[in-house]
Amino acid sequence: MQNPLDWKYKKKRLSDYFTAVAIGGLRLFADTFFRERHGHRAVVLETVAAVPGMVGSMHNHLLSLRRMKHDNGLVRMLMDEAENERMHLLTFVEVAKPSLLERMMISATQIAFLGFFTLAYTFNKRAAHRFIGMLEEEAVESYTHYLDAIDSGKIENIDAPQIAKDYWKLPDDAKLRDVVLMVRDDEAEHRDVNHACADKLELVIANRRAEKKRMQQTPLEKSARKTLRRAQKMAG
Repeated sequence: MQNPLDWKYKKKRLSDYFTAVAIGGLRLFADTFFRERHGHRAVVLETVAAVPGMVGSMHNHLLSLRRMKHDNGLVRMLMDEAENERMHLLTFVEVAKPSLLERMMISATQIAFLGFFTLAYTFNKRAAHRFIGMLEEEAVESYTHYLDAIDSGKIENIDAPQIAKDYWKLPDDAKLRDVVLMVRDDEAEHRDVNHACADKLELVIANRRAEKKRMQQTPLEKSARKTLRRAQKMAG
């Protein structure tokens, strides 16, 4: 039986493959730049991961206002996701203690990704949620490697930062490994939620297209029925 943490979305659309290529490029950059510095890698990852939830919540909040319809909890769910990712970031800042250069790089990465994702979410929400779902798959895998490094002794299993103990209500003797486990579980949940959002939007789009096709076919069907009735009368 497959471990739920190992689950990955099976690509179906051309946009899914483009997304996979883009994420592969990001992973190559992270592997090259950070190598075994998992704490620093987590800081950059969480800086990016905290953006989509806030962008999505703002977009759907404004959409709800314009349509004057309830959002069915989507705004709150995405805001909670953004807050959760922000706490991941603040936790790993305590662990990795990034340098000034790394902080500048993180800021530039966040600004660039904010612009990219805002445009993506505005024009194609389904693809944007799918992108985040697949990005979270990489996050789950990245934190699994982090755990392996701790278990093998490559990374010291230091005491958990106090901010992590407070947020996840961990015991006083909690270690870094406990924190990484909690973060990985969070990322797996975000993965599933974003893929579910993309699946729901795919269904909505498919239903709209089917309805549009039905409406377009209706006049033709009426004309065909009239022609058939005339032919039957003439034959009779």
